[in-house]
Amino acid sequence: MERIKPRTLSGFMELLPEKQQKLERMMQILRDTYSLYGFAPLDTPAIEDAQILLAKGGGETEKQIYRFQKGDSDLALRFDLTVPLAKYVALHCNELAFPFRRYQISKVYRGERAQRGRFREFYQADIDIIGDGKLDILNEAEIPAIIYRVFRGFGLKRFQIRVNNRKILNGFYAMLELSHKSGDIMRTVDKLDKIGAEKVRTILVEDCALTGDQADEILKFIAISGTNEEVLDALEGYSGRNEVFDAGVQELKAVTKNLSAFGVPEENFAVDLTIARGLDYYTGTVYETTLLDHPQIGSVCSGGRYDDLAGYYTERQLPGVGISIGLTRLFYVLDEQGLLNPELPSAPADALVLPMTEDAGAAIALAEQLRSAGIRVQLYGEQKKFKQKMSYCDKLGVPFAVLLGEDELAQGKCSVKNMRTGQQVTVTPEEAAQHIRSTLEDASGPIILEK
Repeated sequence: MERIKPRTLSGFMELLPEKQQKLERMMQILRDTYSLYGFAPLDTPAIEDAQILLAKGGGETEKQIYRFQKGDSDLALRFDLTVPLAKYVALHCNELAFPFRRYQISKVYRGERAQRGRFREFYQADIDIIGDGKLDILNEAEIPAIIYRVFRGFGLKRFQIRVNNRKILNGFYAMLELSHKSGDIMRTVDKLDKIGAEKVRTILVEDCALTGDQADEILKFIAISGTNEEVLDALEGYSGRNEVFDAGVQELKAVTKNLSAFGVPEENFAVDLTIARGLDYYTGTVYETTLLDHPQIGSVCSGGRYDDLAGYYTERQLPGVGISIGLTRLFYVLDEQGLLNPELPSAPADALVLPMTEDAGAAIALAEQLRSAGIRVQLYGEQKKFKQKMSYCDKLGVPFAVLLGEDELAQGKCSVKNMRTGQQVTVTPEEAAQHIRSTLEDASGPIILEK
């Protein structure tokens, strides 16, 4: 039989167990935080009717989507979690309670060029709030406030949630009589951090057919900076010229005010007029989150308000606001930068029970007793030498080896060895559970260490 060389496709990530445990812990922090704010879990199909996914995705989406035929069906892999959500809510709107709050942590697929930190299959971690007919501006402040709590839960402090409003941009382009080109302009401006102002200006003039004066006016506008209050004051200088612009400024003021009320410090959020988001379906507040000490990474969390995303599936008005963390990319770059806490326990078990006698019955009972006390336990059942058993425990990184030999059985006790320190104690099973639990609690810490 000819052997096939095993390989992982370019743009797809596989992790060894130690790192997978850390990724799972990040997911658990996300689930716990999202649940804390009353979001329900949701899982939509990875494969959808291509017509569903392409309804409102924009030109870039069609280029990147994985699309295939199965019989007479035109199918596609989901490229994000927001469009399938819109379909889900339109389909089940008579069964859901509004506002509908959901979170989803699932894989998505994009056929873009694979490169360092950019994947074709990756996890997104989304939260969205969907309203029925209306959705209050308060929700547009709560969403980034949740992200603030998530990132602090990861152990990060040096990050910034940048906020803007598409109505401000649309209104401004209307003042320049460029409404018919606003989508192209915003997609171009959204590349500012990646390619710089000079290249953005070139694209605006050469590809978007703007005059040099129009391009300069746009670059001057999005360059407005300062404290949040200073930027908002500068925007007031444009007020009274366009209703959409004025509405966007008022919404942006409300979001910044409420973000403060939610307890988000100003050093962690900023009004930034360069934020546009490339997807066409955003209609109001938009967000991007960056790590301040690693600007080269780009946005690790983004989203915004969308008013008519479900309009392709239903006549019912279902406005929403949401944000998405590119979890695979974030995990990759944190690992690459050496920011994942190396001291964080990542073993699949807290303790490895090692039977030291031929009869494993007592070891089985001990493992079950420890599990009942909330300890994650693996029972080692292989007939190997003691040194091999301990080597296995060490290679897995299991914090404790629990030994049960003739002497321990005679005393009704077990020996618990701390694999890190080498310290060993002989205690009752109840004391063993308490000893393991208290030591693990002392060793807990943040997933991410900032340098």
